[in-house]
Amino acid sequence: MRIAEADILIVPGLGDSGPEHWQRRWGSRFSTGRVIEQQDWEHPKLEDWVSTIERSIIMATRPVILIAHSLGVPAVVHTAQRLKDTKVRGAFLVAPPDLDNPAAPKATAPFKDVPRDPLPFPSMLVASSDDPYCSLERAVEFATCWASDFHDAGPSGHINVASGHGPWPEGLLMFTRLMQRLRS
Repeated sequence: MRIAEADILIVPGLGDSGPEHWQRRWGSRFSTGRVIEQQDWEHPKLEDWVSTIERSIIMATRPVILIAHSLGVPAVVHTAQRLKDTKVRGAFLVAPPDLDNPAAPKATAPFKDVPRDPLPFPSMLVASSDDPYCSLERAVEFATCWASDFHDAGPSGHINVASGHGPWPEGLLMFTRLMQRLRS
């Protein structure tokens, strides 16, 4: 599948992603990309986030590809449980937080109990070996449960601006691999 043939819906995490974050950069680069804007980025409510993502998918006019980072990943996984005969053709899931980790911000508590069922669409999960919010082993466990392809990004922190990932061209290459997989 080509990027121009899909609605690319970008799902940032807690606090949103600033203008230098790779998600915002990609969103402005993709002609069919847009960020799903949540009402409250700092004090997220699971039902509000899931409803906003679900509504964005329903309103899409083409097949949907989701690009989620951090808390956006469990938000997408929770949403996937509500999707039947969906337009979603794939998901690129980056730096999922382990919400059982004591380092997880308290504001993420409503997103706990992340479903462990396989996602109803192909996905790729990218994780860092030194992410302060999720061990690599836990990320592999998530990928296995969700039937996601797994990519170890090496020591990359939380794969955000603070860890040196502004444009993140390596991630774009991984995303391209997912898109190529969706062609077949």
